[in-house]
Amino acid sequence: MILYPAIDLKDGQAVRLLRGEMDKATVFNEDPAAQARAFVDAGCDWLHLVDLNGAFAGTPVNAGPVEAILKDCDVPAQLGGGIRDMATIETWLDKGLARVILGTIAVENPDLVREAARAFPGQVAVGIDARNGLVATKGWAEETNVQVTDLARSFEDAGVAAIIYTDINRDGAMQGPNVDATAALAQAVSIPVIASGGVSSITDLIALRDCGADLNGAISGRALYDGAIDLKEALAALRE
Repeated sequence: MILYPAIDLKDGQAVRLLRGEMDKATVFNEDPAAQARAFVDAGCDWLHLVDLNGAFAGTPVNAGPVEAILKDCDVPAQLGGGIRDMATIETWLDKGLARVILGTIAVENPDLVREAARAFPGQVAVGIDARNGLVATKGWAEETNVQVTDLARSFEDAGVAAIIYTDINRDGAMQGPNVDATAALAQAVSIPVIASGGVSSITDLIALRDCGADLNGAISGRALYDGAIDLKEALAALRE
């Protein structure tokens, strides 16, 4: 199972939010590229990047820091936030991004997700962010009546590379991931699932790895910054 260190970008800085609320942001590094290099030096295989401002604006906002990370780091990176048209998808992939994460448009324009997945095999993931089992969009600001599993199943034949499933109520709260819901989703679809939200210890990572579903990976942010998870130790534990 892959451990994806998260770098959430707000106003050019690496931050973490509490349950997705932009006014509850903690700045952890004013130099996101330096933070990314630290994660790479610790041995991570991937980076997970989020343009928080872009998620609200509907267009990329933190392009500068993302480009600096892509230039400085030699591991693949995936990015979500504000990617809502083919031109933006193609631009990011041309800049060296390994995978784009499409969230809001997966609800509002699923045909675009299918088109992108056909055009860029293996490079398009769907981000499903949910509160209480219902999908939220536009930087988690708007809630829908769409069930997580229904949305995921609708892309079974689309060729998407992965589903990143985030339990918003757990995100940044250091209360542990929603293991049961993540496992249920992974068992309901054939698309690889990446867990996100609440991963706060190596024990959480092991619980996800051993949840009974074959998860592709897990994303962790605040726990890595706070020191609750030592990245080198976690990577070693997951590789055992």
